[in-house]
Amino acid sequence: MLKMKKNVLRITAVLGLTTVLLNSCGPKDNTPLVYFPDMYFPVAYDPLMKAQDAYSDHENEIPAFVRNNGATGLTPVEGSVPQNKDGIFEEALLPKTPDQYNAGYDASKTVTTSPLNPANAAKDLERGKNLFEKTCSACHGVGGDGQGPIVQSGAFSGVPNYADREITVGSVHYVITNGRNAMGSYAGQLNAGDRWRVAMYVMNAFKKGAAAPAAATATATATTATAAPATAAAKPETTTETKK
Repeated sequence: MLKMKKNVLRITAVLGLTTVLLNSCGPKDNTPLVYFPDMYFPVAYDPLMKAQDAYSDHENEIPAFVRNNGATGLTPVEGSVPQNKDGIFEEALLPKTPDQYNAGYDASKTVTTSPLNPANAAKDLERGKNLFEKTCSACHGVGGDGQGPIVQSGAFSGVPNYADREITVGSVHYVITNGRNAMGSYAGQLNAGDRWRVAMYVMNAFKKGAAAPAAATATATATTATAAPATAAAKPETTTETKK
């Protein structure tokens, strides 16, 4: 009799445990009790959706979300992601139509100096070189000859050699910002100042210093102006000698 009772208890225990296990593995649509709701109802946030607990109807009370009208996509801390720290870019100047683009490109060819501070030219060129090799050389090549690894692999073609192009620091910057032909805009990869730094490096490295900073250009102009009178004065003397 005692043995029978023990067997009944064992059978009852096994059946009870089996019932619990089967229930835990069954449908979860109407679970009576949820210990870890995120395990049953995974939260996949849309950055623009209104913050709300996925397993209840009450509003999320996280203060930051409340201040942001319930949106879960919060803006970066001020200054943590500077987009135009050099203060040299205006969104309104971006071309909106093909005519505006072409007019802007033609105008950019007249820009021969960078708007960045000439005193920082050495650092700007160093950073421009680093960014060019990381961002641009895959197509343009580290030597600016249009023979980057992507081109050499045969996956892409038609990348020009900078040495063969009539470009200025302004036109290089314009193309980096707005794209041209098969090249898309790199404004999303390089901020406003860095686009000028890359353009400066391209001109300095592949067009023999044609991207001289404003200060250097002014110095060169002054030197040319000073040398001009001496050259003019030398011409009559040479002419006299010839006549003799």
